[in-house]
Amino acid sequence: AGQEAIAVGISANLRNSDRVFGAHRSHSHVLALDPCIYELFAEVLGKDTGLSKGMGGSMHLTNIKSGFIGSVPIVAGTVPLAVGASFDSKYRNKDDIGVAYIGDGAMEEGIVQESLNLAKVLRTPTLFVVENNLFSSHMHISLRQPSSATARFAIANEIDFEICDGNDVAKVYEKSKHLINDIRNGSGPKVIEAITYRHYGHVDFRKDIDVGVNRSQEDLENWLLRDPIKRLKETLIENNYISLDEISSYDEELSKEINELWEKAMNDPYPNSDTLLSRVYYKDD
Repeated sequence: AGQEAIAVGISANLRNSDRVFGAHRSHSHVLALDPCIYELFAEVLGKDTGLSKGMGGSMHLTNIKSGFIGSVPIVAGTVPLAVGASFDSKYRNKDDIGVAYIGDGAMEEGIVQESLNLAKVLRTPTLFVVENNLFSSHMHISLRQPSSATARFAIANEIDFEICDGNDVAKVYEKSKHLINDIRNGSGPKVIEAITYRHYGHVDFRKDIDVGVNRSQEDLENWLLRDPIKRLKETLIENNYISLDEISSYDEELSKEINELWEKAMNDPYPNSDTLLSRVYYKDD
């Protein structure tokens, strides 16, 4: 889908005890922490075996065991929660961190600015991950912002930041590694802005150009050349880490596994009607 390298690069530096909060598009955030393909399929299908017991669907995901606390489709809705979770870690003298995934559109929400400010003032161990794909729903960033870089908000709040190629998983890993290490060592919040591009429309499965007034077929084709998965494969082959035949074999095995897990999830039961109220809230006994 174009943005996978960000979650993978970030998650490689995280622990299960860290607290990660997703956003509008969090399938990659969940899978990068834990390849729970079957549970994700089941949740998308509304099945009782899903990540949220079939009660959340595609946008309301949780996987506590891997540290993924939750995602919501409300823009920037989880950002202050990540700050609160990281403050809890600091209060308890732990070196776990809170992670907030944010889109470039979400950076325009007032609650994000308040969260950046509060995190800085309280020196919370928070990593703000901005997935800047240049489009907020259907509108290009040039029509909404005086600059295409959202890291200027980090500067305004005196927060250290890094800007990186979000389609290069190695770069994301390297840039986020030192930021996360600094956060764990008590240096306060950090921001990483990863420049990327989504292949599909806002709510569609097609690689068309109807996602914003400034998107053209040429732009799309140029970004498809920078597909993070394609680039990773090419780099691994060029540096003799793996052969084309091995990659083809892995792709074939993975495709077979995915199809089997999808069929399994399709045959799973839906939640019973008596779970409607019992799953409204969670109580830790």
